[in-house]
Amino acid sequence: MFKNTKAFSSFSVDDVQKAKKFYGQTLGLEVSGSYGGRLLELHIADGTKILIYPKANHTAATFTILNFPVDNLEQAMDDLTKRGVRFEIYSEGSVRTDKKGVLSATKVQRSRGLKTQPAMCYQCLKRGNELGYSLFANCS
Repeated sequence: MFKNTKAFSSFSVDDVQKAKKFYGQTLGLEVSGSYGGRLLELHIADGTKILIYPKANHTAATFTILNFPVDNLEQAMDDLTKRGVRFEIYSEGSVRTDKKGVLSATKVQRSRGLKTQPAMCYQCLKRGNELGYSLFANCS
């Protein structure tokens, strides 16, 4: 039924203008507004569009909502740090990162027969909302 339908993803934010600044200026994505700037569209490199909409009772995601493959994880992290992005450091529970915030998925991926580079998560808004993003090096 949906085999030839073009799907899109969406998520809510509590402040559309802060989201526009973060995605456009900090991450360098193409961002456009619609409905008088009340909604945003992220234009991802492959032509995918992601809708961002305001929600008065928005709560931050506790799961990954966007993944960005990168060629060089350390360079991407250094660039984002210079742009004010703070990386999550997990030191308790089953998820543990190194001091830079890199989560090595090697053991998990090997147990599933997959090859991958380290992955990491970061905290992107200064007020402490974890939005659930990850960067990962291209799989080889």
